[in-house]
Amino acid sequence: MSSPLLTLRDGAVARLRLNRPDLHNAFDANLIAALTAALLGLADEDGVRVVVLEGEGASFSAGADLNWMRSMATASEDENREDSLALARLMRTLDELPKPTIARVHGAAFGGGVGLVACCDIAIGAEGARFGLTEARLGLLPAVISPYVIAAIGPRQARRLFATAEILDADEARRIGLLHRVVAAEALDEAVQREIDLLLKAGPVAAATAKRLVRQVVAHGDRDRHDHDNAALIARLRVSPEGQEGLTAFLDKRKPEWIGG
Repeated sequence: MSSPLLTLRDGAVARLRLNRPDLHNAFDANLIAALTAALLGLADEDGVRVVVLEGEGASFSAGADLNWMRSMATASEDENREDSLALARLMRTLDELPKPTIARVHGAAFGGGVGLVACCDIAIGAEGARFGLTEARLGLLPAVISPYVIAAIGPRQARRLFATAEILDADEARRIGLLHRVVAAEALDEAVQREIDLLLKAGPVAAATAKRLVRQVVAHGDRDRHDHDNAALIARLRVSPEGQEGLTAFLDKRKPEWIGG
């Protein structure tokens, strides 16, 4: 039996490839557990600077596996709660991963697949990709992934899509904020590589900390504390080894050491 997840390494880039192509990389408990464990492992690897999330075969991820859904339909409420908490842990782990993340999206991205896209820092989609929050058609809602989807597309779009379960094309997904770019299918790898190259030119600590800064700014209710925390962050970065190297390299008109060459 093949692994539901492949981990591929290329220098400072780690690729996590959902590997259930015959089922369009649909979620089940094993895939959720494998992806959560892989992300937690990469979080502590100093040599990893970018994580790319992608799917094997025709799709990125078509949501929940039918057999898994069937088993949950006959499970108790407590069992369903524990199962949903496992998915919630996966989404939180991806959203807060201390590495920049890129979603490479092709084919179908439905349900939890949309959640994965929303949790990634950068999302690049191929023309022809389709997106759907189709839970309402089953009398359900995308509750677990909702914080991340709402953060990506905003409450107004979420209210419509959560209720209607409309299928979106890639251009519409970009228009509402789920994707950052849409490119021809044959240009998808090149577009993802462009983002990787940009991230590798940034300071590793700065790039990894960017999402935390955004999250804190969005969540802050106390403007005075907000100013204090942001001033403390930039001061800490300026005197850090990375900040010192970056500023010195700029003033000396050379590349910082993390770029090399």
